[in-house]
Amino acid sequence: MAVIPIVCHPHPVLGQKAKRVGNINGSVQRLIDDMVETMHEIGGVGLAAPQVGVSLRVIVIELPGEETLALVNPQIVRRSGERQVVEGCLSVPGYRGEIKRAVKVVAKGLDRHGGEVRIKGEELMAQALEHEIDHLNGVLYINHLESPDKLSKLEPGAEVTEI
Repeated sequence: MAVIPIVCHPHPVLGQKAKRVGNINGSVQRLIDDMVETMHEIGGVGLAAPQVGVSLRVIVIELPGEETLALVNPQIVRRSGERQVVEGCLSVPGYRGEIKRAVKVVAKGLDRHGGEVRIKGEELMAQALEHEIDHLNGVLYINHLESPDKLSKLEPGAEVTEI
């Protein structure tokens, strides 16, 4: 396993729709392992393959105290509710923004072994699923800002959950 450098906005891969994974082979398994190690190293809650420069539909999420979730070809199939959140992103370092996210989501995709899975998420899990799947569609949280004044620069040493 290896830690992979994070690509930052405005890197072109972050604005592209990622390619669907046709076959979960050894290279996809290694990518998942490397993404998990990278996420742990940098202290993120989630990571999408485009954030490490790989245009494939693969995400990993690990909420505090929870098991790591890896999804291949994920998509949101249902959203409900709406809430204001303050969000940060490893690919937009030094900033946070206030945006709207769903309270609950249902996502489907494949696990790391190719099995079909459905994930029901609330609050932070819902937010992480939306955030990471947005990355796969070439969308950053800053694209959801209602106005520029909803984006703020972080003070050095400020804590924000990086998704």
